[in-house]
Amino acid sequence: MNDLEDFRWGFSLIYLALYFLRRLRKAISMGSFSLTSSLPSPPPLSCTVSQFFHEEIKAPLIKEASETTVPVHDQEGNVSQQTQSCVMKRKGLHYEEKIMQEGTMAYEAHQKGLHDKSSRINSDVLIKKSGPDSLRIIKVGEGDQNNDATNLKKRPGRLVVPQYCPKVELAQEDRKLENKEFEVQGRDFYLASKKGRREVMEDGYGVMIDILGDAKQAFFAVIDGHGGRAAVDYVAENLGKNIVKGLQNVGCKGDGQLEQAIRGGYLDTDKEFLSQGVSSGACAATVLLKDGELHAANAGDCRVVLSRNGVADVLTIDHRVNREDERLRIENSGGFLHCRNGIWRVHGSIAVSRAIGDLHLKEWIISEPEIKRVPLTSDCQFLIMASDGLWDKVNEQEAVDIILRGKNSTESCKKLVDMSLSRGNIDDITVMVINLRSFATNAC
Repeated sequence: MNDLEDFRWGFSLIYLALYFLRRLRKAISMGSFSLTSSLPSPPPLSCTVSQFFHEEIKAPLIKEASETTVPVHDQEGNVSQQTQSCVMKRKGLHYEEKIMQEGTMAYEAHQKGLHDKSSRINSDVLIKKSGPDSLRIIKVGEGDQNNDATNLKKRPGRLVVPQYCPKVELAQEDRKLENKEFEVQGRDFYLASKKGRREVMEDGYGVMIDILGDAKQAFFAVIDGHGGRAAVDYVAENLGKNIVKGLQNVGCKGDGQLEQAIRGGYLDTDKEFLSQGVSSGACAATVLLKDGELHAANAGDCRVVLSRNGVADVLTIDHRVNREDERLRIENSGGFLHCRNGIWRVHGSIAVSRAIGDLHLKEWIISEPEIKRVPLTSDCQFLIMASDGLWDKVNEQEAVDIILRGKNSTESCKKLVDMSLSRGNIDDITVMVINLRSFATNAC
């Protein structure tokens, strides 16, 4: 009996060693090294031998439960037989199947975590799609019950900008040409113009010589636009023509009819431009030389200066809202003035009170010009017509002195432009000088 009992206990120890070795080999093959989490506790020692023999024979030959006789030693050393019930409900097979299932699940989860990197963030955050345009962050273990998940917008696709674009190059070339200053020399007049720091050159000019076939009649205009070039181009093209239309019915008649023709030219040009529905506007200063007289007119802040024996004589008055009469006219008609950046403006928009165009402010910014008639005498040397880009930085007498030293040339006009720029001007500048000696004649 002692030998049989020693054999059974020795066999049980060998079986346990083989059992753990087999489980360890399977755990290593599945990539899991945790014995405590994946291995269940071994079956009771009392059933070890019976379980071993159970695996060796066919399952149908084993009963659901059996009784085993086990030898027991009493205190006196005698051996007695005791019956012990050992319930075997295929425990060995049950533990093995459970271990295999858990091991397979752990292996699949491990492989998925290694290969599907897009499903993890920092080993503790998963990203799941919650809509066509967003992603949702979910902490591992929280599941889909986390309603406070943060939505992340997808990064937009990469924007590819072509390195070569012909239209852009053409636009840059046009802008380069526009930035260049230019000079014009014509019969009895000189002109210099330069673009300021604005995106668009908004100055312009107009010249008409030999009006109605008379070499002693001429028309000159300097135009300063705002809100784009539309008004500037239209005024340069049509203002002189509209004034000449009014002159066709005027011979050697009174000055009142000449002034009426000039005024009608301004108003007609304004009406025609407003019919186009464009909101830009333009200030204009004009000079009509006819029958030995000059008629200076303006609407806005372009200015005309006459040199009489070297002395500056200002022929026009700027139409700005700091003039008391202009301010009262605007306020009495229901408008208001607002100071912006230290400059008073009509409805906070435009600093001049008269101009051609400006559809949105036409009720207060009128186009009717102020006209001054001056007989051409021997002391009348030349006229300086310029936009406010010059007069804001250079006074009238200073401009006359420079023209006199330059002998009425394009170089003297260009020098005035450079002087204004050197003093901090950033606006467009246009300067025109008109020699009056050729237009002096006797009246009709």
